[in-house]
Amino acid sequence: MTVVPFHVSWLSKPQDEFDIEIDNSNTPFTHPWLPKCGSQPVHPATRYNPLDFAFLPPLPSHLTKPKSIESTLFKLVENVADLDYLATKLSEVEEFAVDLDHNSYHSFQGITCLMQISTRYEDFVVDTLKLWDSIGDYLRDVFQDPSKRKIMHGASNVIKWLQRDFDIYVCNLFDTMQACRVMGLKRNSLEFLLKHYCGVTANKEYQTSDWRIRPLPRDMIKYAREDTHYLLYIHNVMKSTILSNYGQDSLAKVCKLSHEVSSRLYEKEGFDKDVSYLYLYGLMEANLDGKQLAVVCALVEGRDDVAREEDESTGYVLPNKVILEIAKKLPKNKEDLMWIVKYKHDFMDLDYIVKLIKVAVDIEARTTKFEDLSLQLKHKIPVRDIARIVQLPGRYESPERFVMYSIPRCLPIVVNPIYDCVTSLVPIYM
Repeated sequence: MTVVPFHVSWLSKPQDEFDIEIDNSNTPFTHPWLPKCGSQPVHPATRYNPLDFAFLPPLPSHLTKPKSIESTLFKLVENVADLDYLATKLSEVEEFAVDLDHNSYHSFQGITCLMQISTRYEDFVVDTLKLWDSIGDYLRDVFQDPSKRKIMHGASNVIKWLQRDFDIYVCNLFDTMQACRVMGLKRNSLEFLLKHYCGVTANKEYQTSDWRIRPLPRDMIKYAREDTHYLLYIHNVMKSTILSNYGQDSLAKVCKLSHEVSSRLYEKEGFDKDVSYLYLYGLMEANLDGKQLAVVCALVEGRDDVAREEDESTGYVLPNKVILEIAKKLPKNKEDLMWIVKYKHDFMDLDYIVKLIKVAVDIEARTTKFEDLSLQLKHKIPVRDIARIVQLPGRYESPERFVMYSIPRCLPIVVNPIYDCVTSLVPIYM
């Protein structure tokens, strides 16, 4: 068995190989397939009461463990004819299990690499990269059909990725992770459920593999099938246990929580050049001065531009820890910078980084903005509060004017507070 690593350096980008169009613009996601109420998209699941589905489909009279993976029919879906076959099969059943495998290291927003679907009779693994433009056309209706139950484990990300990549919206979801929580199980992982209910030890070798690799190794396909193969049985056992030991109200709670998960609408993570850098992991602990903080701000913005254009994750383009190290050392030329980046991060040109550093340092020399923010970070003011104040209109219009959010007497500044009309409980210092 050959384990595929997290990052396979020689792989070509599937976005290029399969002509996948990705919108990485810093604009809101529009949900083009949904009706609007005013300007807001309306999820189809909101038309239904989750309690309508709580007891459907009815439990079988006898709970039978699924066949082994080796004894179960399987189809690798790699062309439109197979996708049409899958859609037909799903239209004939009352329930099916779903999971996705995803890569977020070599895509700005992330990209769905594989879809796993299981019925009680057959397992399917769909190559979503090859069939990118057809997935929604063939599967959208069956996922949205409220008469068919969809079983997932930890559905939050799956729901988000289905909407983002394929404009697919789910109605009638049963999330076994929500069932774990309502039942108060000691663990809520799929690995635990497989062992607890099926006596199956999950193979974790491929959990962090690079799912962009093609052709898919046989062991990776088997691993992918395990994510959904047992879920229908686990769903039945959990549902039966809840009804027997916890009561109908608990089952209704699971369905309500699952409904809430499925009804969420995907939103892009926006970028605001004035505040996004404040959320950089490790920033508060880095103890940076104003000049160094200005460099962090410039590098985070520059990294975001490059990552969007190249469709790579920000962590791959320039990791957070490298940004903080650059800010601490403030290299003045490309030679000094090379000792920090060590040729590992070639998406950002070194001359470009040096230019960003110089511009940021020059800007900080003309304003107290970053020095003020540095003081707040050093005094452990919550970042969300700092960001809220930075975003208020009219702040930092000139070097002489600044805003300070402060817990009373936490900073050695004696000024008169003026309370902002929007956030009236926040003292604003001018």
